[in-house]
Amino acid sequence: MFGLEKPARSGGFPNMASVGDFNALSSSIPATKVELSVSCRNLLDRDTFSKSDPICVLYTQAIGNKEWREFGRTEVIDNTLNPDFVRKFIMDYFFEERENLRFDFYDVDSKSPNLSKHDFLGQMFCTLGEIVGSQGSRLEKTIVGIPGKKCGTVIVTAEELGCCRDSVLMQFCANKLDKKDFFGKSDPFLVFHRSNEDGSFTICHKTEVVKNTLNPVWQAFKISVRALCNGDYDRTIKVEVYDWDRDGSHDFIGEFTTSYRELSRGQSQFNVYEVINPKKKGKKKKYINSGTVTLLSFLIETEVSFLDYIKGGTQINFTVAIDFTASNGNPSQPTSLHYMNPYQLNAYGMALKAVGEIIQDYDSDKMFPALGFGARLPPDGRVSHEFALNGNPQNPYCHGIDGVMEAYYRSLKSVQLYGPTNFAPVINHVARYASSVKDGSQYFVLLIITDGVISDMAQTKESIVNASKLPMSIIIVGVGPAEFDAMEELDGDVVRISSRGKFAERDIVQFVPFRDYIDRSGNHVLSMARLAKDVLAEIPDQFLSYMRVRGIKPSPAPPPYTPPIHVLQTQI
Repeated sequence: MFGLEKPARSGGFPNMASVGDFNALSSSIPATKVELSVSCRNLLDRDTFSKSDPICVLYTQAIGNKEWREFGRTEVIDNTLNPDFVRKFIMDYFFEERENLRFDFYDVDSKSPNLSKHDFLGQMFCTLGEIVGSQGSRLEKTIVGIPGKKCGTVIVTAEELGCCRDSVLMQFCANKLDKKDFFGKSDPFLVFHRSNEDGSFTICHKTEVVKNTLNPVWQAFKISVRALCNGDYDRTIKVEVYDWDRDGSHDFIGEFTTSYRELSRGQSQFNVYEVINPKKKGKKKKYINSGTVTLLSFLIETEVSFLDYIKGGTQINFTVAIDFTASNGNPSQPTSLHYMNPYQLNAYGMALKAVGEIIQDYDSDKMFPALGFGARLPPDGRVSHEFALNGNPQNPYCHGIDGVMEAYYRSLKSVQLYGPTNFAPVINHVARYASSVKDGSQYFVLLIITDGVISDMAQTKESIVNASKLPMSIIIVGVGPAEFDAMEELDGDVVRISSRGKFAERDIVQFVPFRDYIDRSGNHVLSMARLAKDVLAEIPDQFLSYMRVRGIKPSPAPPPYTPPIHVLQTQI
């Protein structure tokens, strides 16, 4: 994670940009970057003759060892209890990761960068998901940390950075290119490269080949601004022109350079480029060029993102379904997958907590239906494949992930593990709810945790094919040592799942075996983080594929928060 741009040093504080240790979990390209703005109201007053001079320090938490590391600091604002900090924190955002944050506030009394030399004004803990998932991506929370004192409130607002998601639709043509083929004309194509910080170039796009012409018109193509110039509008873009040869030894015709800023002027005299072949230019005095390439059109498209929907108020509804079949083993025995160890979570508990703690940030009421399947229920011993873990079929909702865990442990004591293992009833249960809200205001995620020995494969496939038309995704976590071939088939990553000749409209199932995540060193925190990362990584794309197919646009976000106007404060 990278902090802020390095600002000028202010008041003796170190540079704000702090680069944490490389985190192997976060080495994928971030889905997006968000900018956090911080304001406070009614901070503690620690100065005798004037008001406090506050600063905000942001800390992030390492996943494995839970150690807090400083991420960055805002500027100091003199003499106010209601600061609106100008300096922002820019963070990578991954839906599938839980990013714990801590905001500490200090009253700055001297130019020392050492925080222990300043008065502590309190702190606030939250997750990045909590900020993003709040209405309008604006979180307001009480500042805590000084017993017996009211420390005021903090408002943190998240804004997705725009350049990450613009795409450009461009079309080029060329005139009078050099003839390279002995018998015919050339078969030209273009290759685009973006320049890197060290002066090297990375290929980012190739056009198609237009056969047998020196005046080609290439098809329009779409490329993200990130791929084209990494969001830097003045970065050099190099374009090479080649003549295609069947044997792969394509002949170089020439090249030119441009930038996103130049291209964005659109079709004009500025966007007609001479194609230069440096070798020819060096040899021939009369050499002018090897032809010209002209930009015909340039259109910017902003991709709507997962966060646009969340900010517009779309809620993610999370349902849990737990496998209570006899193949899990007797819960009172340590060999059972449902063993209730007083000292640590069993595999079911770990999978539930890992996934649930992240998803709950996107659900405003934090009420989750929790179901079980494959057990005999009291008092009459009937077998059920969709029973409420809290014992209330009319209202199977539990409060928060802790409420779900509690209901899970309670039902283990009251039901008898039995069988068979049927998935279709719980999938259909969630599908009934999902089918009643297709306007994009809600999306449903079902987590099935199972030991994997499925009995109703045909019915389950049919349920998944039907559910693929609805706003829902299914996550299956397989626990225990069984072979999970059937689960792999349901995942549909290799072969799209079908039932009675009908194929699923989109891929909505993600399966992972829990055993792949057991950390050899016994670090369960790390194995839970890795599990959550892999099972949740596909959700934003599955969510967007539903919205796109249905043509649902994000609702407008609520108007941005404007803090009450007060006298502008001086800054160091």
